[in-house]
Order: sequence, then C-alpha cells, then structure tokens
Amino acid sequence: MLNIEEKTKAIVDALEDIKAEDIAVIDTSKLSPLFERMIIASAKSTRQTKAIADNVVVKLKELGEPVGGREGEDSGEWILIDLGEVLVHVMQPAVRQYYNLEELWSKGQTFRPKLAQKPE
Repeated sequence: MLNIEEKTKAIVDALEDIKAEDIAVIDTSKLSPLFERMIIASAKSTRQTKAIADNVVVKLKELGEPVGGREGEDSGEWILIDLGEVLVHVMQPAVRQYYNLEELWSKGQTFRPKLAQKPE
C-alpha cells in the first residue's frame, strides 16, 4: 500500500498522462474523517474525461491500490473516483466552474502540483 504522498503523486501522474488540465490537490485531512485528499482536474471533452478516469483506475490498480467506486461515467461531464483516502474529480470546465469545489473545500490547503515550465 502506498502512503498518502505516494498515492497523491501516482494519481497526479496518471492525470497528467492523459493531459488533464488545472490539477488541484486539496488537503482535507482536517476537514473530513472520510478522506485526506481531494484531487480535481479538468478535461476538454467527455471522451477525455472518461479516458483520464480510466487511466487513474488502471495506474492505481497496477500499484496494488483498491478502487472503491466510480460515479458519473454515463454523462462523462463529472466523474468521481473513490480511492479510499483520496477522492478524484475529473470534470468538464463548465461543470467545475459551476460547482466550484475548490471554494467549497477552501479551508483545506490547496496547492497545484509543480508542472514543467512552458517555454516562452
């Protein structure tokens, strides 16, 4: 089993593999006894949303991590993946903006993973 930092990194890596955008990791450990991290990412289409969610599940299973469940795959606008102490939300930008989970969970510490610098 991975510790929380290793698991978070593995999830972010899996999101980046399929070009998820605006990845945010929120530390919810002091806000909820149910999970320690919430990871939110955006996708440009329902096809990409589903591909990203599939990749996260495959990569975490390869690492021996249990996957609790997935919701929202029918529409593909917002897919929730339950990975125990980490919840992953893959959302279309309009849905993400509307529900604004980052603000709802703003008492947690939000940080963006360091991504490669874009050449200017």
